[in-house]
Amino acid sequence: MSDTEEIKIFSGTAHHDFAKRVCSELGMRLSASKHYRFSDGEIGLSIEESVRGCDVYVIQPTSTPANDNLMELLVMIDALKRASATRINAVIPYFGYARQDRKSKPREAITSKLVANLITGSGAHRVITADLHAGQIQGFFDIPVDHLTGMQLLASYFHEQLENEISKNSIVVVSPDVGGVVRARRFAVSLNADLAIVDKRRSNEVANYCELMEIIGNVKGKTAILVDDIIDTAGTLCNAAKGLMERGAKRVLACATHGVLSGPAIERLKKSMIEKVIITDTIPLNESKFCEKINQLSIAPLFAEAVMRVHSERSISNLFEK
Repeated sequence: MSDTEEIKIFSGTAHHDFAKRVCSELGMRLSASKHYRFSDGEIGLSIEESVRGCDVYVIQPTSTPANDNLMELLVMIDALKRASATRINAVIPYFGYARQDRKSKPREAITSKLVANLITGSGAHRVITADLHAGQIQGFFDIPVDHLTGMQLLASYFHEQLENEISKNSIVVVSPDVGGVVRARRFAVSLNADLAIVDKRRSNEVANYCELMEIIGNVKGKTAILVDDIIDTAGTLCNAAKGLMERGAKRVLACATHGVLSGPAIERLKKSMIEKVIITDTIPLNESKFCEKINQLSIAPLFAEAVMRVHSERSISNLFEK
């Protein structure tokens, strides 16, 4: 394809399969780079082909191990800058540290701002990412940020799978916390469904712990779809599912763009009242995270389309309006 002659796509080691899926969508090959570690753990990298004058895209989610993957991204950007790439675009399907976006108590760091500064300072000209935990993180960057969303992909899945229930108005979309109400409301509109909200109290003393308080909205006799941006330890979703079933929901499904699935997440999901969990492939789903309840959809086509639109200087916004 002639439009991609000056595009080069590189991958870090965080999610090589995702990078290959994006290249496949574009009908391109993945550009060559060599990644290695020194004996003391330092990250080494060499770009194996010329990038002079090219529009370069570096695909690297900063998922676990977050610090290593972030450092590798910075090293790649710096190497490409020194190799005279015309434009360097950091494609970060999952942006780590996004939950540290404000000071919730004295003497805390705003780490997502620090990470934004590091990426900008390393030489990136643009960031392409999906479903930031806090939308205001876009403002932490002094370079353009194209903020994609996996919600349309997830909503389309449920449209196909729950067509009969949607037509009978027996679906309720549930936000697992007050902070996700806007996201859940949009999701509910796309499914022509009712909306419910879990009002929870999160402990400030214990990380990844919350206590279910109340559910606002009618869920009795309905299929409840919990909608979130991130599933980390799954405590929030599992507690919410338990509360929904106790209040008469017929069954509970869940979806999120980013399946972090850390710590006890898999065991919690296996034992939970959640029937199925739908996530996208912004983060690799390795064998240790296998669970029959989890179904992963690929968001690579959306990122591929965004790459082409950025390269050809076309609008990204109508991707959100479809």
